[in-house]
Amino acid sequence: MRRSNYPDHEVNEINWRVLKTLWPYLLEFRVRIFIAMLCLVFTKLASVYLPFILKDLVDTLDQQNADKIYLVPLGLVAAYGLVRFSTVLFAEIRDTLFGHVTERAIRRIGLNVFKHLHRLELDFHLDRQTGGLSRDIDRGTSGISFLMRFMVFNIVPTLLEIIMVMGILWYNYGVYFSLIVLISIVCYVGYSVKATEWRTGYIREANKADSTSNTRAIDSLLNYETVKYFTNEDYEANAYDNNLAQWEQAKIKNRLSLFALNGGQALIIAISMTSMLGLAAYQVTHEQMTLGDFVLINAFMMQLFIPLNFLGFVYREIKGSMANIEHMFNLLGKQPKINDMPDAQGLNVTEGSIRFEQVDFGYNNKRNVINQLSFDVKPGQKVAVVGDSGSGKSTLVKLLFRFYDPDYGSISIDGQDISSVKQQSLRQHIGIVPQDTVLFNDTLFANVHYGNPDASEEAVYEAIKLAHLDKFVDSLPDKSATKVGERGLKLSGGEKQRVAIARTILKNPEILVFDEATSSLDSHSEQAILRAIRQVSENKTSLVIAHRLSTIVDADNIIVMRQGQVVEQGNHQTLIQANGLYASMWALQQ
Repeated sequence: MRRSNYPDHEVNEINWRVLKTLWPYLLEFRVRIFIAMLCLVFTKLASVYLPFILKDLVDTLDQQNADKIYLVPLGLVAAYGLVRFSTVLFAEIRDTLFGHVTERAIRRIGLNVFKHLHRLELDFHLDRQTGGLSRDIDRGTSGISFLMRFMVFNIVPTLLEIIMVMGILWYNYGVYFSLIVLISIVCYVGYSVKATEWRTGYIREANKADSTSNTRAIDSLLNYETVKYFTNEDYEANAYDNNLAQWEQAKIKNRLSLFALNGGQALIIAISMTSMLGLAAYQVTHEQMTLGDFVLINAFMMQLFIPLNFLGFVYREIKGSMANIEHMFNLLGKQPKINDMPDAQGLNVTEGSIRFEQVDFGYNNKRNVINQLSFDVKPGQKVAVVGDSGSGKSTLVKLLFRFYDPDYGSISIDGQDISSVKQQSLRQHIGIVPQDTVLFNDTLFANVHYGNPDASEEAVYEAIKLAHLDKFVDSLPDKSATKVGERGLKLSGGEKQRVAIARTILKNPEILVFDEATSSLDSHSEQAILRAIRQVSENKTSLVIAHRLSTIVDADNIIVMRQGQVVEQGNHQTLIQANGLYASMWALQQ
């Protein structure tokens, strides 16, 4: 069964360094944060003052005679309403101000992760599993939102309120009331943390099963045709259901552990409230405090335990959020294996000559794919590379685009080592028509326009015409606005290749690469594509990776490879007369 390569999203210890990493993204709005914190303090001061108004109101009503005017209690009622409104108002202002800060931080971080993923090397993207990766990024950004909201608006205010209430109770009513609050809070927090730690394993299992099932579903849907070809719908459904079954079991255990957590918290709250109110009731009956004091103490306890009631949930989610954020920041911490040199300059293409010089390369240390490879592509030449499967033909393209660096030797364009120039400038000067053209799930026009997003609409249609794609476009009901489907699945192989050629025409690079661009096409489509390729590559340097030898008979130079080495080179006629490997390949294909 395919499994996610990504690690679990829960850790045993909270990594507080996450806050340090997150802090620079929040500093863009220092004034907003300061005002939001002031509003937070005002909210808590108003919240703590409310029980005092309630106490005065109850005491006044208790002492009021029926024949007296009720101006004082009415004033207290109005004051209670005003203070209650102010707590909500300050909280809303705080949420609005800090919400903008959080959203901007999420936007900045999300953009940085997205750009960084595009900077990572090809190996990372070959090993990744898209479903799990996208879910990790989604969890990370959601984690930032949760962490900011609950850390700033739940944990910090609750701690502030606990300190204020304990001080007030100690000062006004004695040490016992303060001690009951302290012991209750310690027991409540201790139990919540321990129970949440116990629950962590079930949360981890649920997250892991969630990522695995999501990855499986996306992988299966992306390979829809393969599933259909092999009639493996039931196999895929069973595999997906197995993943969902694991998620279901983890969720059941999670729910049972949540029951234990909530039950224990409720018991601690009940004992604490009973102890506090029992002590208060005793003092009221012995006239050591008023009825208003009793109401005040009850109100304070309610205010303290309502936010604490969510502590287990908040602690677990903050812990999980920090783990998710850390994992997302770990993506930012991955260093690309292919980097520009500190003094790298832009590639300056004057003629378009290419040189491979004594190049060695292997995808791992066990076996070299390219061995001491040397050849030249002169300006304006069409050079073809042919050979058996696994001889290293397509690897040359990856090396030329600098998706990998050679283990030894060098590759240069117009005398400039490509490892010493900026990768972006290198790729700007090279256009490619790949063997498997993958299109975006957008319109046909948008996919061609992708070759040069700054090009005009007229230039796009001209590229479509030069790629012999115009008749096909005109035959479509929606013309160039036709959606091509996921990865271009609505188009045939030949149609996708012509879109790739149109893209390359629009890009208008000095160097062209054709990586087995006609290997999967029928003869009619192949001839149409070849005509388009000849037009595109006229007066340009082109490197053609070929499987069908009939497509490269007009090449200025043909390089024949075997096991990563050049065994023959020359034009078609010369190689046929040499009666070597090329000649035997030609005979087989004929």
